[in-house]
Amino acid sequence: MVTVLDLTAGQRRPRHPEKARRPESEPLKKPDWIRVRAPGSAVYRETQDIVRANKLVTVCEEAGCPNIGECWSKKHATFMILGDTCTRACAFCNVRTGMPDEGVDIGEPSRVADAVAKLGLSHVVITSVDRDDLADGGARHFADVIRAIRASSPATTIEVLTPDFLRKPGALELVVEARPDVFNHNLECVPSLYLTVRPGARYFHSLRLLQRVKELDASMFTKSGIMVGLGEQRNEVLQLMDDLRSADVDFLTIGQYLQPTRRHHAVARFVSPEEFKAYETTAFAKGFLMVSASPLTRSSHHAGEDFARLTAARAAKRAAPAVIAAE
Repeated sequence: MVTVLDLTAGQRRPRHPEKARRPESEPLKKPDWIRVRAPGSAVYRETQDIVRANKLVTVCEEAGCPNIGECWSKKHATFMILGDTCTRACAFCNVRTGMPDEGVDIGEPSRVADAVAKLGLSHVVITSVDRDDLADGGARHFADVIRAIRASSPATTIEVLTPDFLRKPGALELVVEARPDVFNHNLECVPSLYLTVRPGARYFHSLRLLQRVKELDASMFTKSGIMVGLGEQRNEVLQLMDDLRSADVDFLTIGQYLQPTRRHHAVARFVSPEEFKAYETTAFAKGFLMVSASPLTRSSHHAGEDFARLTAARAAKRAAPAVIAAE
């Protein structure tokens, strides 16, 4: 397999130009627990039609999510705002990379809000590409999308999955001020792998971002996720859990890394379902309110159901001291 090419403006250009000279690696054979059913239901096509009609981009398609068939068949889609081209070049990601051709689409917030209403979403996840070319990293646009959804679907809970807003002073505050229900920012991998997997990011900056959300609004749920199977050691994952708890993060997701093309970072190994269960048990013991850990876990997979569990877990935790005191 070679780097994917697109037909754009009459010219073929690489989807990942920075990977054109990377050596190809032979993908590992996927175990049975990774396999998913191909999409194609009537509801799937209805979801696809709504996305197309509103001229929207989804991370489900752009990142090649293995759960797209399941989610779209339930009318669940994760919208990716600020275009389809990311200014970073992470070694794991299938989203198009390069310098975006366009600025901020001011009509996008209303189109996202319209799609959310048409799909009847009770919980929606909004993410974006990295936009290092913008002064605020796209933070104000996130806020505009949140407010547009609130105006048209006030009962819908909103989860944002943001970039790190590296070297964008004041950007985080703009998003938090718009009051999403869940603020998610993924660490993606353990810190020892950042130089090869996520070279444009900084581990401790991302941790500080999540910690800062709680400082700005202690009532806001925070969430982060990582991939495993990239070459990390178990002790590194456990240390990362401790780092996230030190930042008071509520919700942790852990999923198997899957290699998009032969030129992306190779899969070091497939982590077994039993290992994922052990990670989940350990993470709950460390104090996370909610943990989702399985081979096919992704940040927005079952996000609505998980939000309900997250809310219930917080309520139960707050009620516990009162019960103990009464006894």
